[in-house]
Amino acid sequence: MAKLDVQEKAGRIVQLFRSRRRTEMLPMDLYPANLDEAYAIRRAFQEIEETTGRGAVAGYKIGLTTPVMQRLCGIEEPCYGAIFAREVHHGRAALAADSYCRLGVETEIAFRLNRDLPQGGDPADIAAAGASSMAAIELIEDLGYDYKRLDASAMVAGNVWNAGVVLGTPVTDRQSRDLARATARLMINGGEIGSGSSADVMGHPLNALAWLAHKLATAGTPLRDGMIVMTGSMVPIHYPAAGDRVVVEVSGLGSAEIVLR
Repeated sequence: MAKLDVQEKAGRIVQLFRSRRRTEMLPMDLYPANLDEAYAIRRAFQEIEETTGRGAVAGYKIGLTTPVMQRLCGIEEPCYGAIFAREVHHGRAALAADSYCRLGVETEIAFRLNRDLPQGGDPADIAAAGASSMAAIELIEDLGYDYKRLDASAMVAGNVWNAGVVLGTPVTDRQSRDLARATARLMINGGEIGSGSSADVMGHPLNALAWLAHKLATAGTPLRDGMIVMTGSMVPIHYPAAGDRVVVEVSGLGSAEIVLR
């Protein structure tokens, strides 16, 4: 069997997600040879979805922000994927459960940038570029992947499984949002499922933003004015079911909500 090239692998992975086909492990003929190829596949995946499916890139998500998850996935740093414009929801989103193979939700702080970051920068410099921050939910479509067989290359090749975001009301008053000490709660149907802290995300969400700004600037695709950045989950992923109401609350930043039909 002829070896598939990057574009062919990306096209077939796009089809896996579009067909919502349960995939406990990425098929070996689609598997990246290494992390560099995984990112090349991810880029081709992004280009396909931009032109034929999910709209322009609205920003990026950061995954694997904790040392535990990095060790599990055989990687020494986080990873990233694109967020597409047609999958950005605001405030409260009503979603159909059967539109996903297995929908997961993550509890996050998001930034919306107010300027380009062509050179990246350190957290102190980049702080001014985060014009607003907000409580947010990341939607994860993992196709029922077997996490015991998970590694970073499989996630990256599938655009780190981003299936959209739900953004709370933006907060711009820096005096009202101490992001170094923010706490978060994930609630399902009024009951608390888990909680966490902003310090769980690389010590501070701005550290995650700075990491991503550097990676994308180095890749020649820097963060741009108006883009959204999801900084990583403060609470382990949870899988809601049809009929569930999901609320994420972040101290000083309000809330975001999903209702699954």
